[in-house]
Amino acid sequence: MSDLVADSLDMTFRTPAGEAVHALKDVSFTLKQGELLSVLGPSGCGKTTLLNLIAGFLRPTGGLLSLNDQEIDGPGVERGMVFQQGALFEWLTVAENVDFGLRMKKHDKKETAIKVEEWLEIVGLQGFGSTPTYQLSGGMQQRVALARCLINDPDLILMDEPLGALDALTREKMQSLVLKIWKETGKTILIITHSVEEALLLGERLFVMAPRPGRLHKEYRLPFAEMGLNGDLRDIKNDPQFVEHREEILSMIWNMEEEIMGKVL
Repeated sequence: MSDLVADSLDMTFRTPAGEAVHALKDVSFTLKQGELLSVLGPSGCGKTTLLNLIAGFLRPTGGLLSLNDQEIDGPGVERGMVFQQGALFEWLTVAENVDFGLRMKKHDKKETAIKVEEWLEIVGLQGFGSTPTYQLSGGMQQRVALARCLINDPDLILMDEPLGALDALTREKMQSLVLKIWKETGKTILIITHSVEEALLLGERLFVMAPRPGRLHKEYRLPFAEMGLNGDLRDIKNDPQFVEHREEILSMIWNMEEEIMGKVL
């Protein structure tokens, strides 16, 4: 099973002056294969630190992270990343960006070309393979980033504010695409977001993190991701249960922010 397990995870940074900054404390959870988890919380709660630990960009100062029963001790091909802004090679074409990982592994060119076309169709970019990436809109570039990640067949997809830079309409379309890919591929997905509505829409599980040190404050198990596969996302946002959860989480995060400001002042 491709389960992600965090066991008593701690992360402490040292400032140049030698002061300890406790970014995460005693974070434990299991993300089962095929689950879609969204994580949100106030600024400074450790969301990005957690993602960087799972990606293998950082090593924890305490506790253990494992995927497929193997300790995470650095970046690996079993984990794919989608960043807020696609981190694409803008001088390359769409197809050249999507097949970059497979080319580096020297996969068969004909098989790779077929896979590229398949994934471009899935993300709604069929016919754009020869288009220079710099000519694409922000939303289209994020579709390229998704295809580039997925063509490498990772067990776990990590998304760091992948839709945060998009306009409202494009963001809504991309939310639907993320749900479609999750359902059709059965991939395990962890998405970091600052948007309460997005976290509720996309997460069948949702973690609200509390800050300083970052820790898991509350977990929700939600029906909205499943509803969004066939329903209108705008209708779901007006669902009484959705509204109730949204207001509860907004108040929760507001109170955390007020507490932080009080400590600073």
